Amino acid sequence: MISYVRSKCPLVHSITNYVTVNDVANAILAIGASPIMSDEIKDVEDIVSISNALNINIGTLNERTVESMVKAGRKANELGIPVILDPVGAGASSFRNETVDRLLKEVKFTVIRSNLSEMCYIDSGLKGTKGVDSNLDENDISPEVVAKRVSEALGVVSAITGKVDVVAYKGKVAKIRSGVSEMKRITGTGCMLSGIIASFVASIDDPFLATANALASMGAAGCLAYERVKELGTGSLRVAIIDELSKMSDDTIKERGEIEIC
Repeated sequence: MISYVRSKCPLVHSITNYVTVNDVANAILAIGASPIMSDEIKDVEDIVSISNALNINIGTLNERTVESMVKAGRKANELGIPVILDPVGAGASSFRNETVDRLLKEVKFTVIRSNLSEMCYIDSGLKGTKGVDSNLDENDISPEVVAKRVSEALGVVSAITGKVDVVAYKGKVAKIRSGVSEMKRITGTGCMLSGIIASFVASIDDPFLATANALASMGAAGCLAYERVKELGTGSLRVAIIDELSKMSDDTIKERGEIEIC
């Protein structure tokens, strides 16, 4: 399905984490889409209007950008443009929780992608976040159950990343078993993934398959990158992941993405 992304080359508007904004833009470019990064409230409606998807990431929140996120999300909804939410750190602070609650109330999302603890906050208000990382045990709380509940309650594609990534939508579940644990040692792999999801969803009519293939492409890139540079360290791994995304093909996703749909 990456061939669809590259043939369409969708414009993806990201209001994202300033820690990782450059990596997000490069990941979107590598996968075959085109990034535009704007969080100025006077600018976002015009930018959304020329875009094919909107990617909202709350990693580095401030009051100014929250208003931009809401305004951009509403405009995207008005125009029928898919919106992706990455609720970074949901459950970790009152401000993050209030922002997620407001976004879910005022913007209709196509995909929500998060770790388990962030999705548990969306599901039930459970606070189990350690910084931006999950602090919950997948043996105690089933990612599949949580993903299904959020998907059904909000009418979204719900994607939870972890040891095994889970995607749920309209009774269907996909499990993606690619990726390597070392990816957690690089700031921004989740942020990059959300930009990649936006690129796929902008290009493919089925948001469930688009999201599953986006996760598989990132997982495959992580595996291939680690095999190539594992002796060099995490800085090299970060660059190698973007390299592998730029070389990703439909065949590689099938061979290394390890998607199971049930």
